[in-house]
Amino acid sequence: MATFSLGLGLGLGLGLLLALLTRATAGPLHAQCSVKWTFGVSCANVYEELVTQIKKWKTAENCAHGGEKCLYTLKSANVHYIVAEHTSPMHKYVDNITFRLVSSLGRDSCYVSGFSVSEKWYAVFDYGTNYCNLHNLIEGSGLDKVPNYSELTNNFQCTQYSSANCTIY
Repeated sequence: MATFSLGLGLGLGLGLLLALLTRATAGPLHAQCSVKWTFGVSCANVYEELVTQIKKWKTAENCAHGGEKCLYTLKSANVHYIVAEHTSPMHKYVDNITFRLVSSLGRDSCYVSGFSVSEKWYAVFDYGTNYCNLHNLIEGSGLDKVPNYSELTNNFQCTQYSSANCTIY
C-alpha cells in the first residue's frame, strides 16, 4: 500500500509539474516549430529554391562570423516533400526539418507546411531556434519576396516564436 501511495503521489506530482509547465511555456512541451506558408509561385520553384539553399548552407563557412545559417544537411527531397537536418555550430545539437509542398489547383501557388523539431528529448526551450531553422531557409532562398507570400505561426505552434532572433539562431 505504501508503494502504491508513493507511486500515486509521484505521478500526481509529475502531472502537476507538467500542467504548470504547459501553462508557463504557452506552447509546445518539446522544442519544435510548425509554420505554414503560401507562395505565389509553383511548388517546383519553391522546391528548387529550398533545396538549393539547404545545399548552399551545408558547411560551417557561412557561420564563421556568427549566426546559424550553416550546417544544413539534405536527407531526401522530391517536389512534394523535403527532409533535412540542421546542426547548431556551437553545441552540435541536431534538429530535424521537413517541408510538405502542395500545389494550388491552377498550379500557380504553393502551400507549404514546415516543421522543425529538436532531436534531444529533453529540449524544452530553444530561444526560437526551430523557427529560425525554417525562417532562415525561406529568407535565404528569397522565397519571402515572391508574390502573395504569407506566413502563419504563433507561440502555440513554435517554441518561443515571439522572442526568436534569427540573426543569432
